[in-house]
Amino acid sequence: MGQIDSFLFIFLCLLGYVELAKGGSGLACNWGMQSTHPLPPGIVVRLLKDNGFSKVKLFEADPGALKALGRSGIQVMVGIPNYMLASLASAVGNAEAWVQQNVSNYISNHGTYIRSVAVGNEPFLRDYKDQFVNTIFPALENIQAALVKAGLGKQVKATIPINADVYQTDSGLPSGGYFRPELQNLMMNIIKFLQDNGGFLTINIYPFLSMKADPSFPREYAFFNNTAKPVVDGSIVYTNVYDANFDTLISALEKNGFGHMPVVIGEVGWPTDGDASANVDNAKRFNQALLDRIVQGLGSPRRRTPPDVYIFSLIDEDHKSTLPGNFERHWGILKYDGGIKYPLDMGNGRAVVPAKGVKYLAKQWCVMSPSTGGVSDPNTLAQSITYACENGDCTSLGYGSSCGNLDSQSNASYAFNTYFQTMNQSKGACNFNNLAVITTVDPTKPPCRFEIMIDTRKQKKAASPPTVYRSSAAKIQRIFAALILGLVICGVH
Repeated sequence: MGQIDSFLFIFLCLLGYVELAKGGSGLACNWGMQSTHPLPPGIVVRLLKDNGFSKVKLFEADPGALKALGRSGIQVMVGIPNYMLASLASAVGNAEAWVQQNVSNYISNHGTYIRSVAVGNEPFLRDYKDQFVNTIFPALENIQAALVKAGLGKQVKATIPINADVYQTDSGLPSGGYFRPELQNLMMNIIKFLQDNGGFLTINIYPFLSMKADPSFPREYAFFNNTAKPVVDGSIVYTNVYDANFDTLISALEKNGFGHMPVVIGEVGWPTDGDASANVDNAKRFNQALLDRIVQGLGSPRRRTPPDVYIFSLIDEDHKSTLPGNFERHWGILKYDGGIKYPLDMGNGRAVVPAKGVKYLAKQWCVMSPSTGGVSDPNTLAQSITYACENGDCTSLGYGSSCGNLDSQSNASYAFNTYFQTMNQSKGACNFNNLAVITTVDPTKPPCRFEIMIDTRKQKKAASPPTVYRSSAAKIQRIFAALILGLVICGVH
């Protein structure tokens, strides 16, 4: 990295520190991109800044997102998908090529403030049946070696986001935490390697999933402000599963000599649709209390120092797999288009801000034709709805969802419209064996909304976010003393 780019990186570090010193909330979130009609990256970056997010985690090295984040001052954790682990583990040269293309390139050429690399994502999930057990550590080692070779070993840290099922407790108390026996040695090797290289461990915690997986789970215990019976663990009292889960990991680390290992919460949130407990009221209740904790700088009973917490997620993703559940597409604190789902205080009384400058398709919808009556062939209707839902997002028609109480004709209309919008309202996308027609009258029936998609065909390239710093010798001289301070600040994660 050249001299000017090095100064730019340090300045961005310093800028982030100054913003926090002014009272910024230092919020962090995940930016997922599995959408049929994604928001333009420039609009998302503006959305992040407007809502006080100073850190963002990407699940892959998306070029549009990494360019748009350039010179924004937002810290970036860039992810490596699990399918790439085998290649990265097989040869350090593959890791070097990945780092050059996806880290060095964006730091040097775009001023993107990349501070960490997430190697894989929850690679030890039991559902993967040990698919990534033999490749995750070698991939981590090679990425770290590549970062060092690129001269980024000190400023960009490696991590592995893990799921909470890598540790457990037989007593049901956080103090009894230990790593799964079959993963014990591997986890020790990973954690020691991360610690030796100044990295950190990342854990994903989902109270919603804890509640959903166990019918006997005390529902109130999933929330922060609750009426649940506390769990008493010696001298510590736990009032919610989030703290108990986190401290189970801390206990496991302490027992293995890693009591001071830095830990980041990589994902935590609550969905708004697709399940009886996934609704706006529960999501608002959970996420508002979570935001309050982050802004107040609260840690857990066992580790008072607050960790970085990445909220999952910024916006809905209508193209995610629903195999884990229909709720998977609705984790966003904002709608797919950056619209507000429910009011949130983002800190210091700042209300959540919607996306600006979004362009939509025409105001028209595809609905079941009123002239079809009862439909002479129910099988034809059923097949049409199935086809529409296989190619569109019918998540909201599920039990407990916002559209779960529609009548049969409205159900069909909702399904037809999801397909019509997904296909960019193209000619012939609203036929369904002559059962459907296009209308300009909004068929929305609150709280069920018949969406119109973002126009990704016509939308002009979004303007780049404001440049926080343009390098010049004069500016560097004026802030040289401040940059020295920045070196110290950025050396601490």
